[in-house]
Amino acid sequence: MTAQIISGTEIAKQIREELKEEIAELKEKHNLTPGLATVLVGEDPASQVYVGQKEKTSQALDIYSERHDLPADTSEEELLALVDKLNKDPKIHGILVQLPLPKHIDTTKALYAIDPKKDVDGFHPVNVGKLMIGEPDYLPCTPHGIQQLLIRSGTKIEGAEVVVVGRSNIVGKPIANILLQKKDGANATVTICHTRTKDMAFHTRRADILIVAAGKPKAITADMVKEGAVVIDVGVNRIGKTAEGKAILCGDVDFEAVKEKAKAITPVPGGVGPMTITMLMLNTVRAAKLAAGIA
Repeated sequence: MTAQIISGTEIAKQIREELKEEIAELKEKHNLTPGLATVLVGEDPASQVYVGQKEKTSQALDIYSERHDLPADTSEEELLALVDKLNKDPKIHGILVQLPLPKHIDTTKALYAIDPKKDVDGFHPVNVGKLMIGEPDYLPCTPHGIQQLLIRSGTKIEGAEVVVVGRSNIVGKPIANILLQKKDGANATVTICHTRTKDMAFHTRRADILIVAAGKPKAITADMVKEGAVVIDVGVNRIGKTAEGKAILCGDVDFEAVKEKAKAITPVPGGVGPMTITMLMLNTVRAAKLAAGIA
């Protein structure tokens, strides 16, 4: 049995087409253009690529986009002043401060400064708390993307044994919270494994749905996966370069071995990655509707 490949590239494309229609309708019926501001401090190459992709996707969807590139020596006070200005700007519905920030800036302080109604990343403690009690304004982008991959690939989530490998605040904890809610596209039984789990393979072999965000190349091998499981690989690891100097990427799952055992699996690249930016756009549209009272 060779697994069905769950293409994040294709599913993200579907969602963006739906968003295009929704944005056109908001403009026509409500004279409302969703607006997203990105803030980048410093010149981290990966961050520059991510911000560029977000800007490009915004423009493709006809979302108003502002990009604020600040020098690496920008003070914490200057960054917080910019965030405050964007909080008050009615054209801006979503604010994204790109991480990582330079060491002299308190990341927590910067993220907490964003108005929760404009926190389209879903990292503010108000939005984390709303997610916990099942009443979120926004779902965090990568976990929401994972849920959509499962739903749109026809994976049965209700009643499923879900095992999440990794307990980060960005992926592991929120996806566990999303999938255990008493809601459509959820109602799963969720186990979280991490670096202190005694026998990880015991847990992963029980999983109907295995979500891996371990941050370690090929950490999940075929003997750790149940026959017929659905495997979502969140990891992106650079393990070398081609002769042309292009990065060789792999996930946290041994894809070639596991695809012969799983029912369905996401590739790396082209799996979870394309979903993250798309869900950011979806959150920006939702933020605009919430601000206008039409959500």
